[in-house]
Amino acid sequence: MKINTLKDLSNWSASLKNSNRLPALFIGHGNPMNAIEENQFVREFRTVAKSLEEIQAILVVSAHWLTRGTSVTAMSQPRTIHDFGGFPKALFEQQYPAPGSPELAQQIVNAVSSRHVHLDHEWGLDHGTWTVLKHMYPQANIPVIQFSIDVNSSLKAHYELAKELKNLRSKGVLIIGSGNIVHNLRAVDFSRINEVGYGYDWAHQSRAFVNERIQKREFDALLNLDEAPTAIKMAVPTTDHYIPLLYTLGLTDARDEIQFFNDELLAGSLSMTSIKIG
Repeated sequence: MKINTLKDLSNWSASLKNSNRLPALFIGHGNPMNAIEENQFVREFRTVAKSLEEIQAILVVSAHWLTRGTSVTAMSQPRTIHDFGGFPKALFEQQYPAPGSPELAQQIVNAVSSRHVHLDHEWGLDHGTWTVLKHMYPQANIPVIQFSIDVNSSLKAHYELAKELKNLRSKGVLIIGSGNIVHNLRAVDFSRINEVGYGYDWAHQSRAFVNERIQKREFDALLNLDEAPTAIKMAVPTTDHYIPLLYTLGLTDARDEIQFFNDELLAGSLSMTSIKIG
């Protein structure tokens, strides 16, 4: 069900019902300029979107919404947040006017029993969300809400929390984790920012390690980075862009197929690796 009017939005909650089980995604969102550029990565965003059907709403766990405690956006019309600096005016002029869904936000509050989830009316859609959805769903007519990353929670706690959201996949909700697995901004080689495939040795090693653990479904190995190879400490100097991956993995079960796309390194220290589960 796509939402085109406020009347449609008010009827959305009543229409939410069990449907075909949707895949879940992890998206390597990369440079905010992807929002206004045409490249192989955004083309793949569009290709993946075309493979998904019967989406009634979208829930995004973005690397760019960090909170103390857990929150979910609950406004009817979330604002487009330009949470970056130093980019062209054309990027700041971009808007993604998708409706929100207070009804879905409340259902999430009710579904999560392990902690209190705060209904947020201030945040909106940050660039971890709208720069990707702008290509996937350019009409911006599907309700979108965001789920925050609690900075006080462990990696395992985030992974376990995702399991409480799994039932939404059977209710027409597309859940997306948006971040980057290899994400070391201090080490970026800006002279080779658009060179697809260019990565430092530790970036290649980290990508290989994480991809293999995912392919073998050895998710526990990704929940304690202290025991991971030394290269991971360079690839994940902070966990903000890594945690959205754990939500996608937490939504997975034995019947899900795991597919990689956009599995490339850029600028030495960034990866665009993305995953479709289901």
